[in-house]
Amino acid sequence: MARPPQPRRITLGGREAVALTLREYEQLVASRRQVGGQSARVRVLAQQARRTERLLHDLETLIAASWDDCPGRPHQAPAACPDGAEGGTDAPCLRCAIAALLRRHRDPAD
Repeated sequence: MARPPQPRRITLGGREAVALTLREYEQLVASRRQVGGQSARVRVLAQQARRTERLLHDLETLIAASWDDCPGRPHQAPAACPDGAEGGTDAPCLRCAIAALLRRHRDPAD
């Protein structure tokens, strides 16, 4: 592994400074641009993550509010399910399937 470059220190007007070659300065500016671009992308991703988190929270709230009203719950009689589970299947209603999916993805063990 290459040793990191050591800055050349100079004194100008009694103040210590670092001298860079033109190539080193250009590399520094390019690195700053890259970091700025990555920072902007991270900021956008963080905003999207917060929006998605709010959406999931709202979905969970909506499902929890109507959970007890599901006539198919706990799916002993799928024919009674209002969301299209047909008689003779063990499929849960859409509301309950979404609730289970949200719970599974909320688990911090993932």
